[in-house]
Amino acid sequence: MAPFPPGKGGGEGIAYGRKGKGILIHSLTDGAGMPWSTHTTPANGDERAQVLPLLDSLHIRTGKRGRPRKRLTVLAMDKGYDAKDLRHRLRRRGIRPQIPKRVWKSRKPRGRPSKKDVPRYQVERTFAWFQRKYRRLVVRWERLATCFNAFLAVAMLHMWIQKLIVG
Repeated sequence: MAPFPPGKGGGEGIAYGRKGKGILIHSLTDGAGMPWSTHTTPANGDERAQVLPLLDSLHIRTGKRGRPRKRLTVLAMDKGYDAKDLRHRLRRRGIRPQIPKRVWKSRKPRGRPSKKDVPRYQVERTFAWFQRKYRRLVVRWERLATCFNAFLAVAMLHMWIQKLIVG
């Protein structure tokens, strides 16, 4: 069944991507895997273009007076985000990107191989929490993107409340 066109029944935010029909959930998490900011896009969108809007939506509370801090020191991502333009933009903001380089089959790396492990499992654990605890996010029952984003925000809020109560 094809999605409704935008504005005709509420199929906003659903598109055909490489993995089929659906949406992508982009999440910015801390080192423990707790989500700070989330954003959804159609499945055929560019993931690298969503990094800077996620960073812009982040406000870090330090408990000090003045304008809230918006800058992280290190940002770890997987190989899919490897692009010179994104690295340059992050460095211009004062953020050190920790992105492993994509390996191209045509050329061999010169010199001693450098081993950089990027802690990607924190984000994957967050997506596993979303899939295990919140079935409504796995099976897209909502036709409106605003309703889906609202359920995503409720799931994030529930995860933070559990973290504050239990731990």
